[in-house]
Amino acid sequence: MAGESLPGTRVNVSDVSSIVGVQERVIACRACPRLVDWREEVARVKRRMYRDETYWGAPLAAFGDPHARLLVVGLAPAAHGGNRTGRMFTGDRSGDWLFGALYRAGFANQPESVRAGDGLELNQALISAAARCAPPANKPTVEELATCRPYIAREIELLTDLRVVVALGRIAFDAFLRAYADAGGTLPSRKPPFGHNVASQLPDGGPLLIACYHPSQQNTQTGRLTLDMLDAVFQRARQVLDG
Repeated sequence: MAGESLPGTRVNVSDVSSIVGVQERVIACRACPRLVDWREEVARVKRRMYRDETYWGAPLAAFGDPHARLLVVGLAPAAHGGNRTGRMFTGDRSGDWLFGALYRAGFANQPESVRAGDGLELNQALISAAARCAPPANKPTVEELATCRPYIAREIELLTDLRVVVALGRIAFDAFLRAYADAGGTLPSRKPPFGHNVASQLPDGGPLLIACYHPSQQNTQTGRLTLDMLDAVFQRARQVLDG
């Protein structure tokens, strides 16, 4: 079971036959002691503005359409975002940007993601992440990323009609490529380049991989990433799926 693993080992989800099954395994995971301690401590101490809320304080499962043709890959939950709300990219400014772009491209039924049960649904899109627990300083270790990788690798295997992948940030980009290879996907002889809205068609009928700057406050507040730039990525994904 995943909860019996230690950092640097691989959790086993090869027997899981659905995205829902992977979600259940993720939520129960206690594989990385450092991340377990951190996510639960954050949930106990809380941020002052959220002191009356009950934090999720557990790993985050992928969110969205289990039959998705678009996979969005992030880095990890935010301590007071997803780790609080229990949903990917929910409860922080990064999520405001991401779900707004997904809505404008027709992948979401509403532009905001506030909390679980708010009516948000994704169509043809699934949001996953390289690491499923909020890490200290937003930096999972190499070993923690390797431990978590089988979850996204199995999701890739189960998304049998996957056409487009959007990787939010370089770490997510690299994590997806490793997971894609673990899932049996063929990688090009030269590693695809990372650059905003740079697309690489993966070989042998693989999906189109689109690199995207992460909608972090560091990027959005400095203008490194603008709404138009983010919209261009998801409009490109929409054109491929409609194409």
